[in-house]
Amino acid sequence: MPTPFQLEICANSVSSAIAAQAGGADRVEFCQNLEAGGTTPSHGQIVTLKQHIHIPVHVLIRARAGDFLYDEREYEEMEADIRFCRDAGCEGVVIGLLHANGRIDAERTAALVELARPMHVTFHRAFDRCANPFEALEEIIACGCGRLLTSGQQNTAEEGIDLIRQLVQQADGRIEIMPGSGVTPSNIQRLARETGARSFHSSAKETEASRMVYANDAVQGMGGARWVTSKKKVRELADLLQSL
Repeated sequence: MPTPFQLEICANSVSSAIAAQAGGADRVEFCQNLEAGGTTPSHGQIVTLKQHIHIPVHVLIRARAGDFLYDEREYEEMEADIRFCRDAGCEGVVIGLLHANGRIDAERTAALVELARPMHVTFHRAFDRCANPFEALEEIIACGCGRLLTSGQQNTAEEGIDLIRQLVQQADGRIEIMPGSGVTPSNIQRLARETGARSFHSSAKETEASRMVYANDAVQGMGGARWVTSKKKVRELADLLQSL
């Protein structure tokens, strides 16, 4: 029997992660600053979340927005965050490091995988910025990562279906290939059927207006709407996968 499909929801707050669980998510990738591609949440957020949900929590370890070429101080920060997540009882971490030439930073990746044990390690969409996806996949497997999040080196997973299918075939069960980026109720079943993937990543987000009654419109860039996880969208995604 094939393994059940899994739905991972990228949640940018404790409240969003709770909504993801209520909607039927199998696990949460926990981050903040989703509008900038996601960065590591605070220690306080991680501790609070672990007190409120029972599904697995995989924490994004990303020191800053921007590229995936990290200096020594940023690498030390990521090491410290991984230690904290391990001690806090998190089930996994999500990492991604590249060299300037577009190759996987295999030495540092392998070191972080070892540091993270016994947590699960996912290599994130830094992969989608690498120079040679097939070579990179083998390097990521050799580093000990258990899952690869990818949009098939396109802006969305639907656009990257062909490469994702090839990666699933190349991986041959040695690592889980998880399509992500632009995964919605309108395409998740197509992605499942055409790629052979068994796990899918979505933010299932919606825009929530500010609840402030007073606002000083002369000051820009503070306040306003924010992204939150939609319990309804998560439920729809989960139901679609379960119906396959």
